[in-house]
Amino acid sequence: MCGLCGVLGDGTHWADGLARPGEPLSASAVPWLRRQARRRRVALGNAVLGFYGLSLADWQGTSFVLRGRTGGTEMVTGLGELWPKAERLCGKAIDPLDSALLDSIDAACNE
Repeated sequence: MCGLCGVLGDGTHWADGLARPGEPLSASAVPWLRRQARRRRVALGNAVLGFYGLSLADWQGTSFVLRGRTGGTEMVTGLGELWPKAERLCGKAIDPLDSALLDSIDAACNE
């Protein structure tokens, strides 16, 4: 999308919508449910990113702030660009099927 459409649009990413039968996606994005879903996505992202020394935070309900342990920061407009930026900040490939990562997440869930 061009920059102008991004500025003039309502800022709702497809992942932020909550589909209801017979309604377009943007009409069904109830604000408090959208915020709740974003908080959940941030928590799930942090479960993975924390293993690599990174953290994710919501920024104004429109973007995310990705931080590294050395102070590096990236603005992330959508989850599609999260992983390449995360790999750049931590300096290595992020493998969601890494057995050490999965063990870490499993241990955190069983605490």
